[in-house]
Amino acid sequence: MHSFIEQLKMNFSEESKRLLEKQLEDWELCKTGYNSLLSVETKIFNFNDITIKVQFNPGRFVSTSAKVDPKSINNRKCFLCMQNLPPEQKSLKWKNDYTILVNPFPIFPEHFTIPSVFHQPQKIKSNIEIFLQLSRDIGERYTVFYNGPKCGASAPDHIHFQAGIKNFMPIDYQYELILNKSGNLIMNKNSVKVFSVDDGLRKCIVFESNNYVDLSKKLNEFLNIYSNGLDEEPMMNIISCYNNSSWRVIFFLRRKHRPSHFFEEGEKQLMLSPASVDVGGVCITPLEKDFVRIDADTIKNVFSEVFITSEELNKLCDKIAEQK
Repeated sequence: MHSFIEQLKMNFSEESKRLLEKQLEDWELCKTGYNSLLSVETKIFNFNDITIKVQFNPGRFVSTSAKVDPKSINNRKCFLCMQNLPPEQKSLKWKNDYTILVNPFPIFPEHFTIPSVFHQPQKIKSNIEIFLQLSRDIGERYTVFYNGPKCGASAPDHIHFQAGIKNFMPIDYQYELILNKSGNLIMNKNSVKVFSVDDGLRKCIVFESNNYVDLSKKLNEFLNIYSNGLDEEPMMNIISCYNNSSWRVIFFLRRKHRPSHFFEEGEKQLMLSPASVDVGGVCITPLEKDFVRIDADTIKNVFSEVFITSEELNKLCDKIAEQK
């Protein structure tokens, strides 16, 4: 158990890496999960210089196919509550209320889940500051992401984030390219720049800043605008990268959780359920038949179906630009 003062001095990137190394030694399920990455197959597609990878990863079947309706949630134990963790699973305390866990069903070569120690709903609006702090504290090595309760979170009843090794997702290393080709500056105030991005596949709002206070304020303002006065969280995935004392926070704006392909039967079904990693450029297919037949047109159709329209993005941009 680390004291608050000790936590302030800790390098959480290095401590997280050490936690993974220890779990690989002591936890058989974890070892099996990471060994399975050695046999993962990948296909790469290019859309006007934008890279989208497709990964055949059978270990992600449970997450991809997870039932997240209220009845299914109520009928299972929460797998992120501390009392329900496997006895072999160890944790790294972060802040007072969060813990860093190794994800035993990885997509990344280093993959973590960071849940609250309290069982409360997945909701970013009341946790955006925590999200920024986490991104900063492990940003030396990891990109942090958030799946909305209706956009890929397999535990929508328990607030949590995830983190993976930097530059695994194409969005990490192609960000400048995408911004230069498809980005529009819609606000530059109080050390915060806000861009819209429509790259032909995805619709995003991007925030850049080196000022935590100003950025937190603008993110909360944006969440208020995007939620349009409703208490229910609008559909989104968020990816945050912290480099050179500055944040880059990308909001992927959604209108649908799963594409129609997901609900087909038999050979017509495509088990692709886009969450942060998928929209970040690594689409996960847990079934080999889907990996074999997926092509560029399928990816484009899936993204078109789950993202908001260009018209909706433009209307949102107008509202953001009106803010003082």
